Amino acid sequence: MAGGISLKELAAELKLAPSTVSRALNDSYEISDATKKRVISMAEKLNYHANPFARSLRENKSKTIAVIIPERINNFFAQVVDGIEEIAQEHGYHLLIYNTHEDLERERKIVNLLLNGRADAIVMSVTSQTSDISHLQKLHDRGLPIVFFDRIRADIPTTKFITNDYESAFEGTKHLIKQGCTKIALLTLGKDLSISQERQRGYSDAILSEGMELNPALTLYCSHEEPHNVKLIQELLLSSDRPDGILSSAEKLAFATYQAIKRTKLRMPSDVKLISFANSSIAGLLNPSLTTITQPALSIGNECAKLLIKKLTKPKHYELLDQVITIPSQLTIRESTLQE
Repeated sequence: MAGGISLKELAAELKLAPSTVSRALNDSYEISDATKKRVISMAEKLNYHANPFARSLRENKSKTIAVIIPERINNFFAQVVDGIEEIAQEHGYHLLIYNTHEDLERERKIVNLLLNGRADAIVMSVTSQTSDISHLQKLHDRGLPIVFFDRIRADIPTTKFITNDYESAFEGTKHLIKQGCTKIALLTLGKDLSISQERQRGYSDAILSEGMELNPALTLYCSHEEPHNVKLIQELLLSSDRPDGILSSAEKLAFATYQAIKRTKLRMPSDVKLISFANSSIAGLLNPSLTTITQPALSIGNECAKLLIKKLTKPKHYELLDQVITIPSQLTIRESTLQE
């Protein structure tokens, strides 16, 4: 039969119910391997081709995962997206990527768009402004599978993937102290962010554990505007409270620090040492090369996707548990924190 046959005709030929044939062709766990083999060989023999579009309409599934990130230029988020895509493609899913540009209003609009059935599931990292979460609550209440990574909301009962932000910041600060730093500044973004709070806690605890004083003037709340950050950091470096060590909680703040130091007469690492959370491949090429805390971005992306695909392929058998899964970061020591 050159033109192929319909699912109903194939089922009649096999003397099976169309729903059984359909499940066998979709490799459903409810159908025995023997039946699957029989159905597939008959389908090939009779030239049966499924209409994937008709099927996705019938199932009301778009085979799409939406990924919501706060910024695109950040290497960490780009690598997480690669990790999600790697697994999604293997299972025939494609990604819709939305960038909130750190804007809560934009995040709300994207979420409302997704409430209308644009995607089967969502992977998300919230903006630094996200304090009201009613829009996220609505997504969860609607039953749309959602997992969070990095910047998470503990109050939405689902699985979240993070790295060990507290321990990494603690270890990074301890490293600066070991290198002789006595006045350590913290550069951070957004007070509401889960990761900022954890990194700040690690920084504070490391300083206190050494019996040193915590100076609030050494915590710098930065923005998403590079010129503004460079100016803020430069002012700190020229102040009477000048730090001799800096822990940067975001890659872009480390780059701003290089620029700020360039505008002063200070030298790194002799006058000021710098360590940063960063996923940039150029950390080793900077002058001096940058000591980094690197997040396992690709693994986080992989794990988010694996979990959602399990949930989408076996919805009745798989729950997204309310849990936080931690994949540890890695400290790589380079010239920016070494004693000359």
